Amino acid sequence: MYRDKFKELNEWKLGDKRKPLIILGARQVGKTWLIQEFGKQEYKQMVYINFEKMKVLRDLFEVDFDMQRILTSLSVIARTAINPEDTLIVFDEIQEAVGGLTALKYFCEDAPQYHVIAAGSLLGMNLHQNTSFPVGKVDFLYLKPLSFTEFLKALDEGQLANLIENPDWKIVSIFKDKLLNYLRYYLFIGGMPEVVSHFAEHRNFRYARQLQQKILTSYQHDFSKHAPKEIVPRINMVWKSIPSQLSKENKKFIYGAIKEGARAKEFELAIQWLLDCGLIHQCFRISKPDMPLAAYQDLSAFKLYHNDVGLLGAMAKIPLKTIIDGNAIFTEFKGALTENFVIQQLLLNHDSAIYYWANESSTAEVDFVIQNEDEIIPIEVKSGTSIRAVSFKFFCEKYKPAKAIRTSLADYQQESWMTNLPLYAINSINKKYP
Repeated sequence: MYRDKFKELNEWKLGDKRKPLIILGARQVGKTWLIQEFGKQEYKQMVYINFEKMKVLRDLFEVDFDMQRILTSLSVIARTAINPEDTLIVFDEIQEAVGGLTALKYFCEDAPQYHVIAAGSLLGMNLHQNTSFPVGKVDFLYLKPLSFTEFLKALDEGQLANLIENPDWKIVSIFKDKLLNYLRYYLFIGGMPEVVSHFAEHRNFRYARQLQQKILTSYQHDFSKHAPKEIVPRINMVWKSIPSQLSKENKKFIYGAIKEGARAKEFELAIQWLLDCGLIHQCFRISKPDMPLAAYQDLSAFKLYHNDVGLLGAMAKIPLKTIIDGNAIFTEFKGALTENFVIQQLLLNHDSAIYYWANESSTAEVDFVIQNEDEIIPIEVKSGTSIRAVSFKFFCEKYKPAKAIRTSLADYQQESWMTNLPLYAINSINKKYP
C-alpha cells in the first residue's frame, strides 16, 4: 500500500538538521505499518521497540538519560550493533515508557547522528498533560487515513490518481463516471488502512463495514481504558452525537443535542480528549474573512467532523444500497458524508486550521474557509446535482476573494467569480488554473 508520507519520511532521513521524529495520528491509521515499511525499504536494519507490548522495557529511560547506556541496552535487546548510518531506531507507543518523551531530547542533543522515530496512538493526549516534553528537540509528522488518491492507488488505479493530482480537465472529464464511482466507494469505505486493504483484495462491502464496526468498538474501549474515569461518559456522549449533529441543516455543534440542558463546561474536556487523540476535527466559525483567520474565530460556534468518512457512515449506519442508488450517498443525511470527505481531504495538505463563515443572523453560511499563504479561499460544498449557492455568491460579492472554490459533482468550470472543482479533485485546490 502506497502512502504519500513516504516522501516526507525520506526528506526527514536526508535532512541536515534531522531531529528525532514523532509520528502522531489516531489508532489504526497505519503508523506502525508506515514506520516498519520505511525501515525495511530505507535502512539496512531496524531496532523496533513497542513499549505497550514489551512491558519489561518501560523503565529503559527511568534510571538516567545516558546515551551510551541506552544504546548499549538497545543493542543487547536487538542482538546487533547499532550503526548510526544504517540503523533506524523505533520507539512505538512511547507514551507507555517512563521518561520516553524526555529521552528524545537527549537523542537530539547527545546522539544526533542516530535516526530515531517515535509513535503513539494516544500520544497527542499525553502532549497536553504534565509530561516533560522536548520542545524544539523533535520533528513531527501527522498521519491520517488514506486520501482519495491513495485509495485509488490501493485499488490499482494509479493512473486515475495521477490524472486528478495533475489534472488536464478535458481528459479528466472523459473519466468522470469512473471517478465518481470510485468516490462513491470511498465515501462508504473511507481511508482506514485495514478496511481499504481488505476491500482492495476482496471488494466486499459488507465485510468492510464489519471491520469499520470493529475499529469503532476499539475506539470506545480506548475511552474506558485511557481517559479519566470522570469524563468517559461525556466522551461517549459527544462521540455518539456526531452523526446526529451533522445531520442537521445547520451543522453547528449544539450541546443541547447531546442531552437536554447540557452546557459547554460539561463537555469541553471530552471534546478536547477526542481532538487530542485525532478522532475528530473541529471547525470554528469566523465572523470575517481577513488575515489572519484565527483572529476572527468565534470559539463558541463550531462544527465537529469525524476523522474518517467511512467510519462516520458506519456510525450512522448508512445502508449499502446508497452506493448503487445514483448519487444518494452524496446527499445522505443532509450531505454530511460529502462535507466530511471534503474537510478530510483538505486537512491532508493544509497545515492551518479550517474554518467556516456565517453571518450574525445565521442566514448565510459558507462551508469552509482556509488561509493559504497570502490568500483566503472560501469553499462551498454541493452534494447534489443542483449547484446554486446563494450564500456563497453573497459572500463572494461582499468580500471579493481573489480565489473562490465551489466543489460539486459537476465538471471543472471557471467562472469570473469562482472555480468549480469536481469533488473527486478537491485536493488540486492549490494548483494554478487558467
